Amino acid sequence: METLFQLRKYNTTVSREIIAGLTTFFTMAYILLVNPIILSGTGMDKNAVFFATCVGAGVVTLLMGLFVNYPIALAPGMGLNAYFAVIAGRHPGGIDWRVALGCVFISGIIFIILTITRIRQMLVDAVPDSLKYAITTGIGLFITIIGFKIGGLMTMQFVGGQPTQYAPGSFIDNNSWLPDLGSLHDKGVLLTLIGLLLTGALMALRVPAGMLIGILVTTLIGIPMGVTDLSGLRGASFVPHFTNLAVGSLDLRGVFDYGLVTALFTFTFVELFDTFGTLVGTANKAGLLEGEEGKRRLGRAMLVDAFGVSFGALLGTSTITAFVESGSGIAAGGRTGLTASTVGVLFLLSIFFAPLALVVPDQATAPALIIVGVLMMSAVTKIDWDNFGLALPAFLTIITMPLTYSISNGIAVGFTAFVVINALLAVFRRDLYTRIHWLMVVIVILAVWRYGWML
Repeated sequence: METLFQLRKYNTTVSREIIAGLTTFFTMAYILLVNPIILSGTGMDKNAVFFATCVGAGVVTLLMGLFVNYPIALAPGMGLNAYFAVIAGRHPGGIDWRVALGCVFISGIIFIILTITRIRQMLVDAVPDSLKYAITTGIGLFITIIGFKIGGLMTMQFVGGQPTQYAPGSFIDNNSWLPDLGSLHDKGVLLTLIGLLLTGALMALRVPAGMLIGILVTTLIGIPMGVTDLSGLRGASFVPHFTNLAVGSLDLRGVFDYGLVTALFTFTFVELFDTFGTLVGTANKAGLLEGEEGKRRLGRAMLVDAFGVSFGALLGTSTITAFVESGSGIAAGGRTGLTASTVGVLFLLSIFFAPLALVVPDQATAPALIIVGVLMMSAVTKIDWDNFGLALPAFLTIITMPLTYSISNGIAVGFTAFVVINALLAVFRRDLYTRIHWLMVVIVILAVWRYGWML
């Protein structure tokens, strides 16, 4: 273990890393249930997607742990799977899901090329430190929003003229809805609050494995409350089904026949920003970006992530990417690849023990996500708030992520503001100017193209 993961170097232990892995797994195990539901809307078989999710997440996360020694887990990303379902949906204009898998596969090849040529790694040097810290902080708020949503603490109140049924993907005008506080009459909300106070107290007392204990105890408390659903265990089959798998079903020729440049660009663009934000934000929180070694390891992490995109498409699932919920394991003390390896093994075992993994309710994992947000907020103190050319872009990065429910949106807005403001400072106030790396300019041009012309 010591030779493989360098536990002493990172001041950690086997037990701490395994507990961190368990914590990360429980906070992201929902993807095992959600991904098949979302992708089945394209005509894909739920069992096939479940298999691809378990194997894809397991293998790629193991690679992240063994090859990179990072405590970061990967799985089919939320948002990207929704976009996949939209373009491959069974509606007029929708493409076949096999062609959509081809788009994902090609985007992964593009990432591999960008990583091997070190263009993705150059982003680390191109982005000012204040924006890196803003990304970490923004992700913390984004994770908190996720926790508030799945725990029922935040709801949306319709205040329009009359209630309306909306189809998935439709937009509601800003004057017709308001965010609201969840009701204390809801047992799920009560369980979330109990779990938050319990886990918070354990963290304050510095109890080892406090976050994992909080998840498990909250799950148990939810049984008599009727929130933790054990019905799935009755008659549940622990034998995996290998019928109707989508392994190797992707259609590459169809990508070019359909001329899916927009879809291919969107997959590539969003994945580039999401992965950059997640890897840099979580690795930065774990203190893994320091020095030349830190940059080399980040390059290897990006290569594993790029491989995972194409590997997932081959298995039959949407884009596999670094999961922001990895922050929960890092908050629990995970610092090495042993954390990721633990998560990877658990995902592979989920093929056999899915009913047990899915017993943990959202209300038990929501408090862990909220507490991760607390821990990641510390990065905000390192932003140069006295330099408005950095302060405004940093603020926009932070606030856009949770309010638009997208890491990539936050990065695009913050990067654009940084380039525009500092370009003006270069002309009118050279003494206040922060150097703009050429790669930042390229990214902003691509962002304007994507948001202005391609949507």
